[in-house]
Amino acid sequence: MNYKMEELVSVVGKLAEKYTSFESTSISYEKAEQLMGAVLYCIRETQQAGDRDLGQSTELIAKGERLSAQQAYEMGAGLVEKKAKAALELYHKILPGFDSYENQCLEDTFLNGLPAFFQWYDMKYEPQNTILTLDYPVLRDISKYTGVDKIYEFLQCIYLEQIFLNKFPKQYVKNILMKNSRTYREMMDNICEILLMAVVGHILAKKPLQELDFGEEDYLRIQEIFQKDCFSHINGQIKDEIKEFIEKYYEGKCQWGNDRVSKGLTNSLQVYLEGAAGEVLIRLKNGAENGALAQMI
Repeated sequence: MNYKMEELVSVVGKLAEKYTSFESTSISYEKAEQLMGAVLYCIRETQQAGDRDLGQSTELIAKGERLSAQQAYEMGAGLVEKKAKAALELYHKILPGFDSYENQCLEDTFLNGLPAFFQWYDMKYEPQNTILTLDYPVLRDISKYTGVDKIYEFLQCIYLEQIFLNKFPKQYVKNILMKNSRTYREMMDNICEILLMAVVGHILAKKPLQELDFGEEDYLRIQEIFQKDCFSHINGQIKDEIKEFIEKYYEGKCQWGNDRVSKGLTNSLQVYLEGAAGEVLIRLKNGAENGALAQMI
């Protein structure tokens, strides 16, 4: 859907009338830029949603008719509203079982930042504004998103991480975090990645998870693996192990609140952790090569 500037300006003009309560169409250059950004954001929502979610647009496209800029904007605005509601619902779904494990960055972002977003988000006149910096880093690149799209992606990541973390005893997670860094409460690292690194370390060392502390033999075994095998092969093996780990401990055996976690969600968790496995292995490989594994796991 490519629209000429005059089509877009017409949509912005109508939005400006609503913004000024139909008293004037005279607005500042900065406000006009903001409203143009709002229109483009909503049109992109329509483009990205595809035929399956558009209702009326499906019929128009089936007839070979082109959506006008106004139609695309209005449909996109509806999708933004639905996304904002879905994000808020997901937030409230996560909230009762949420645990920051005393990490201040995660706690501030989730318990203080996100409520502020939902309070101040302007889905009508500035849906493209994410408002938050989202200081807590998740294990998926969400930098291409803005507005409620970014918030929703962030919440999906947090939900998966909380499901992963929640399966372990709280004190076990805190012990892993403390072992990794005595200042874990103040750090701005992803705590799920730290636990995943410990899990991967146990897998490589063939060590039971309940045995928290690694010995010199464990570190030597991990070093030997990185010395003798190629990285891509190790990465593939770890992804297979993660799949088996999820199937063994999460699939059909995990609940969030009163709801059993669905197979689709555990599959998403598997994909999420597999996506982070490569970076975890790189860090462990560097640690093995520099004799620093004891400071990592």
